[in-house]
Formats: sequence, structure tokens, C-alpha cells
Amino acid sequence: MQVSVTGRHVEVTAAMKQHVEDKIAKIKRHFDHVTDVHVILTVEKLEQKAEATVQISGAKLFADDVQEDMYAAIDNMVDKLDRQIIKHKEKTQSHR
Repeated sequence: MQVSVTGRHVEVTAAMKQHVEDKIAKIKRHFDHVTDVHVILTVEKLEQKAEATVQISGAKLFADDVQEDMYAAIDNMVDKLDRQIIKHKEKTQSHR
């Protein structure tokens, strides 16, 4: 799994990058076929925005979140992605 972190109007520090990679590891536990993750961190006035595109086998998932704190935005964004991946996994494994 390849994780790339990009910053728009913000310097991506080593702590931010490590926080993103730790949270993205949660996704890897739920679904093994994650190939590529691209995270974009943006600062616009008082809004801190985190958005991610995840390439998995059979689909491309997107999630974003806006908060006043960048770390909270990252946490919420990863939670959204996690729910989407679990839903996708259930769809692919459904034997109806």
C-alpha cells in the first residue's frame, strides 16, 4: 500500500504525515486489497480540510472532512473511509 500526503497552503510536517499513516493503517486491517491512498491536507482561512482518495480492487473511494483542527479532520475522514470500505467489503462478499 502506497500512501502519499500532499499539502495545499500548509507545510506537511513529519508528525502530520505519521498521524495520517497511523490512521490509514486502520483501513488496512479491514480490507487487504488497498493499493493506493492519496491524502490532501488543505488550509483555507479558519477551516482545516482533509480529503483522501483510496484505490482498492474494484473501486475508488473518496472521503473528506472539514474541522477547525487538522488532526480532528484527519480522524473523521479516516472514519468515513473505514465505513465505506466495510460497506464495499460486505457488498463483494455477499452471497445472496
